[in-house]
Amino acid sequence: MKTDLLHPFENIPYFTLEGFKQASGMEAPHQVRTLLHRWGQAGHILQLKKAVYMTRTFYEQHRADYLFSAAVSAILIPQSYLSLEFILQQHNLLTEVTYPITCITTKNTRRIVNLIGTFWYRNVRDSLYRDFAITEYFGIRIAQASIAKALFDYLYLRPLPASYRNPKINLAGELRLNLDELSTMDRDDFSRIVEESKSRKMTDILNNFRSNVWHP
Repeated sequence: MKTDLLHPFENIPYFTLEGFKQASGMEAPHQVRTLLHRWGQAGHILQLKKAVYMTRTFYEQHRADYLFSAAVSAILIPQSYLSLEFILQQHNLLTEVTYPITCITTKNTRRIVNLIGTFWYRNVRDSLYRDFAITEYFGIRIAQASIAKALFDYLYLRPLPASYRNPKINLAGELRLNLDELSTMDRDDFSRIVEESKSRKMTDILNNFRSNVWHP
């Protein structure tokens, strides 16, 4: 079958199996799945997750867009926000380059791998699902953590050896964090988030930063 049926989906970020079925007029579910599978093997479409696809045309035209990967993360799990390494490396707070797209969700922790990349979703409790801003890309709602919240999430979810709890150790140096890149506003924001979290671990980390990095 010709790929003409894909034309209506070439200017939107994704389409679903059910949406394609309705637009194409094809009624047999097996026939639709078989066709989409063949188009995937031929490279005409990319499967983002089960029953969700993107046309090769849209991918080629927009994969270099600044918000492209962020939009895909929101398509995969809409109830999530970008955070952790993905945000920290954008603002040069990490000395080591990481490649997965990292997000926070209140749903289960999971990893999704597709032809676009690797997407990690880490779980936090409802009260910590906050401090992010909303942007849009082709109508997709994208949530991105503030720098301070991305740093909080990164440290909150990272296991730390008992030796790192020594207040005399420069924790930022041990973790290779460029905290000098944080503005005074971001430092204050990080302090606020830590205090509101009421986390003993994060309070100890904040005190360590104040003693070893953020001198008065």
